[in-house]
Amino acid sequence: MNKIKKNVISQIEKTQTGNRILHNARYRIIFTASISLIINIAYAFYNGILGIVYASFWFLAMFAYYTLLSVMRFSAVLYEYKNKRHNEKFVMRFIGIMLIIMSFVLSGSVYYSIANDVANKNNKIVMITIATYTFYKIIMAIINLVKTKKYKSFLLITIRNIALADAAVSIFSLQRSMLVSFEGMTSENIRIMNICTGIGVCLIVFTLGLIMACGIIDKKNKI
Repeated sequence: MNKIKKNVISQIEKTQTGNRILHNARYRIIFTASISLIINIAYAFYNGILGIVYASFWFLAMFAYYTLLSVMRFSAVLYEYKNKRHNEKFVMRFIGIMLIIMSFVLSGSVYYSIANDVANKNNKIVMITIATYTFYKIIMAIINLVKTKKYKSFLLITIRNIALADAAVSIFSLQRSMLVSFEGMTSENIRIMNICTGIGVCLIVFTLGLIMACGIIDKKNKI
């Protein structure tokens, strides 16, 4: 088994990309962000389709939110591949401002959806898709948090915070769908729970954006 493992690693190391993935921690994080970008774009369009099919305001709002997150991720990944590390703080602040703006837009969407009770029951396939995406994003956010905690590169912190904002909103979207699709709670309890979680998620996105926009992150151990 060890011999097979060594042979596989040896084959991977022969390629430039494979070698960088194995031996460059920064490149691994950026590479993972690139994969998340592709998934993010696909999920954004999925929400857009659901929004049209179900005439759902919330899914259309999520389409807009995930599309903007995709733009942020693309900006961060593109910046890295262009090798312009000397101005990472500018990218971090710019995306931080975008997150702040998104937190207010998200607040409006949450308020409108709760005030007008626009949540729709979803079938099992839709619920499984939302749950799968949410759990994947939670896992990736935790992994990014652990990996970037050691390295205080502004760009890696930006990617980490985008992942956290992604996971937070995904949790809220999953909660809304589950509470409506499965019986067990009264309408009033569902409303209260959605209000509490919605406020919490909006505050998380706003705080992440504020920290980045103000550039109050200490830059140490850069990679």
